[in-house]
Amino acid sequence: MHDDTEAPRRPAPAAGSAMLDRRSFLTAAAALGLLPATGRARAEEALLSFESPKPFSFQLLSDHARRMAMQPYVAPRPRDPKVLDAIDFDAHWKIKYRPEATLKVADGEAPVRLFHLGRYFQLPVGIHVVDGENSRELRYDPAVFEMPADSPARKLPKDIGYAGLRVMAPDEKTDWLAFLGAAYFRSAGELNQYGLSARALAIDVAMPTPEEFPRFTDYFLERSTTPGRDLVITCLIDSPRITGVFRIDVGKHGPVVMDIDSRFYARDRIERVGLAPLTSMFWFSETDRPDRVDWRPEVHDSDGLAIWTGANERIWRPLNNPPSVRTSSFADKDPKGFGLLQRDRAFENYEDDGVFYEKRPSVWIEPKGGWGAGELQLVEIPTDDEIHDNIVAYWVSGKPVGRGDEIPLSYRLTWAKDEPHVPEVGTVRATRIGRGGIPGQPRPKGVVKFAVDFDGGCIGGLDRDTQGVKAVVDASRGELSNVDCYSVKIGTAWRLTFDVKAGDPDPVDLRAYLKRGDETLTETWLYQYLPEPESAS
Repeated sequence: MHDDTEAPRRPAPAAGSAMLDRRSFLTAAAALGLLPATGRARAEEALLSFESPKPFSFQLLSDHARRMAMQPYVAPRPRDPKVLDAIDFDAHWKIKYRPEATLKVADGEAPVRLFHLGRYFQLPVGIHVVDGENSRELRYDPAVFEMPADSPARKLPKDIGYAGLRVMAPDEKTDWLAFLGAAYFRSAGELNQYGLSARALAIDVAMPTPEEFPRFTDYFLERSTTPGRDLVITCLIDSPRITGVFRIDVGKHGPVVMDIDSRFYARDRIERVGLAPLTSMFWFSETDRPDRVDWRPEVHDSDGLAIWTGANERIWRPLNNPPSVRTSSFADKDPKGFGLLQRDRAFENYEDDGVFYEKRPSVWIEPKGGWGAGELQLVEIPTDDEIHDNIVAYWVSGKPVGRGDEIPLSYRLTWAKDEPHVPEVGTVRATRIGRGGIPGQPRPKGVVKFAVDFDGGCIGGLDRDTQGVKAVVDASRGELSNVDCYSVKIGTAWRLTFDVKAGDPDPVDLRAYLKRGDETLTETWLYQYLPEPESAS
């Protein structure tokens, strides 16, 4: 693992693209949470009309994207930006999609409703319905929306277009999948609570140059023929330096499972292409010092990055809210999976009965085929509130991306309560930090104690009488002391404790696990300790 300490803060994307501000990107979308739907849709009441059919297939759309990549990029411009800018959060919330205009895709198992344009989503997208080997584009009609008499939206052209879409439950009372802004998409997952976002790809995250935000320009909707899936959404992608096609075969039967096949085509050389990216929020957790300003014990959509390496090592990296932007890189070859997880499911650890952080989905990415050599990158950005997405994780291939290159990528993406492939070894359940030293004795200056709890797997059944369990702890620098491990409760969790003296405020990379003889009993705990300047000695 290595760290780039001088990476700049991610810039906000241009109008009509995805915003990094969670209040504008996530909340202003109105329906990206679970929203009530008034009334039931009936096909005979539909207000929808379509253009003439055109030939469609994944290959035809891929060929189109390839041709796009050979042409200069033409930046789209919002129509009537002043009017769109007047549709702020409150005005957007008041615009309701009519239930009788619901698109009946997949025999009603995956009803689709559409988003209106507004201040934060100013570029329209094409909505196409696939029937066999043809697709028909949906015409925009303001009549599909209920608008207050004084809504700024009434001043827009009658062909302004839609901003995105959301997939409803069969009873149409709640939504569980949404696409709105750039190439972002989100699911409420197994526990029916929205949290982190996924993206088709990320371009130049945490680089000295501004980040580029590719966007979905068109969505093609069709019934899935795959057992356990309901809907196929094929997306056309465009941006200044890359085009592509992103196909999602998705179903919600408990967890939300997506089989993704994509093809990307580079218009130009790209320094850093983040594949299968996830974007989340981490403000603070039990690891933080008692100087937080919020009353809740913890606030985060995800509490750690889990990695299953190609060499079969299981890794858990608790997330940080660092004082400056930091990028951590984990080299690997043909990884078996990775994800941003919410392992802490206890309500009392959040005490938030409004947004229910304990129900936020964990998202796991499982590569299909060998991804080759590369590195998993974790970007952590400072935040002082829960409204900002400040965590990004993605895969970077070891092969550079040059002009004219094609990047095929396939993987399975699962939104669930727990990671789909439970490790055989014990997993990290909590990471705590406090004063170092021994109780009852003078506390040494600049020394911090770590307590890491493991449970489950092969460590879960070992009680305190088990002999030969040892802690393995390494630090990139500084002094380690008081290393110990023991069973917290007979037959349950084991705790590893140790002290660290950093000596100066530079980061310290820590690595620890439990073993018995030659047997590894737990996943590897990695942590980037960021000492406070005043604690250094």
